[in-house]
Amino acid sequence: MRQPLLSEGANELTYEIREIVKKARILEKHGVNISWENIGDPIQKHAQIPDWIKDIVVDLTRNNKSYGYCDSKGILATREFLAERTNRLGGAQISPDDILFFNGLGDAIATLYQYLRPTSRVIGPSPAYSTHSSAEAAHANHHPLTYRLDPENNWYPDMDDLRNQVKYNPNIVAILLINPDNPTGMVYPKEILAEIVELAREYNLFLISDEIYNQITYNGAVAYSLAEVIGDVPGIAMKGISKELPWPGSRCGWIEYYNREADADFNRLCKVLDDAKMIEVCSTTLPQMAIPKILGDPRYESYRKDLNEQTGRRSRFISETLQDIPELTFNPTYGAFYNTIVFKDGVLNHKQSLPIENPEVSSLVEEWVEGVSLDFRFVYYLLGATGICVVPISSFCSNLRGFRITLLEEDEALLKKTFTNLRDSIRTYLDSN
Repeated sequence: MRQPLLSEGANELTYEIREIVKKARILEKHGVNISWENIGDPIQKHAQIPDWIKDIVVDLTRNNKSYGYCDSKGILATREFLAERTNRLGGAQISPDDILFFNGLGDAIATLYQYLRPTSRVIGPSPAYSTHSSAEAAHANHHPLTYRLDPENNWYPDMDDLRNQVKYNPNIVAILLINPDNPTGMVYPKEILAEIVELAREYNLFLISDEIYNQITYNGAVAYSLAEVIGDVPGIAMKGISKELPWPGSRCGWIEYYNREADADFNRLCKVLDDAKMIEVCSTTLPQMAIPKILGDPRYESYRKDLNEQTGRRSRFISETLQDIPELTFNPTYGAFYNTIVFKDGVLNHKQSLPIENPEVSSLVEEWVEGVSLDFRFVYYLLGATGICVVPISSFCSNLRGFRITLLEEDEALLKKTFTNLRDSIRTYLDSN
């Protein structure tokens, strides 16, 4: 071409959660039965949406308005409902004008980073969720900035690491939280959230809190919303219905602005995001219409509570199955529906493998493991030998070596089979030197 077409940041756009699907699809053609533990789609893992929710959606499809455009910021009645929901928490108070809808949080994340200056950096947790880290790196034309989550301390943030990076990098303008966290399943304690808020106040930063899993907690945990702890610091909370209902195919998420008048630059950023959505016209109408009817239904709270209890039971089974392998650093989970499992230093090497009976599959795996990180090597052997599809943790902007699993399988017999097989495969792999 006459001029180079791509920015340097385009090289940072990676999404191993779906990239590994390409390899799994290849193995499917060779007769491997795949167990999809790579992506957080409850529907794929046999989640059953109750009839009362389906009835609400069906009734809405009979309303002609569900087929048209809506307000650029989102349906006013829905924004009023959500603002009231946030205000009942007793923290930061918002109006419907402080809410902006997007076609899923992926759209919100991409739009936010698109309009930040390339030199303005957002520091986020590591292991990092790929949608955030890739978008941040792409906008900055540089590798993502991350602070360390400590697997030896419940995956809580290493506050010394975060403070030092903020202190010595004046380009950092915001701190990202994912609470509950993807990929670790950690839930931020209130005292750590308060410490991060104070850090943002001290260095005149704003906060971003991805709260897509905010209502998905179990085993006694509570996830505090940013609105509850932010005080007078500017911030943005990101929310949606893809995981909570669950309705991932709705592609419906929104952001909430907190304290936008507290800082002129932050207020301008909020206005730019509003303007960007106006140019796009609007986000999907039907899911927005459904939100007040579903979340406001008297049956919803007990429905969500039951789902959380089911996830908690699966979490406990997986803990009982995997936590006693001495070569692993394993943390129980308390929120979202993932667990990140880390191999301890020195236990992986390039000689380890798993037996694969199909020679064509074995040949493919041997080709894939050439020159890759040690956790990728394990993941590819696991995929070829068992069909279990997990995601290597080094693909989440981490120096750790391990893998992420989901806690979503609702078929109890299949869940037990999958994770017993995973446990046995880890032992076989580590003993294969």
